[in-house]
Amino acid sequence: MKARPPEPLISADKRSLTFIMHWRAQPVTCVVSRAALEAYFWLAPSADDARTLKVFRDGFGRIHAIAERKLLAHPSKHLELTATDFAKG
Repeated sequence: MKARPPEPLISADKRSLTFIMHWRAQPVTCVVSRAALEAYFWLAPSADDARTLKVFRDGFGRIHAIAERKLLAHPSKHLELTATDFAKG
């Protein structure tokens, strides 16, 4: 089943996006680094907020899958996804 992308918040310093995902009926705060979006989702370093959000939504299926795998290995209420996480999968 394809997960619907949540509405993320872009951090004040523009280095990450934060969103809430539900996993095993519990909310999990997830943070995706901008570096990961640039390296694995073709986000240009100079991209504005609108483009950043579009890239997040377009890549959310993969982001969600990586987040679930990471949560299976290390259950948590707070999850950080970096470029290293996407390099593995």
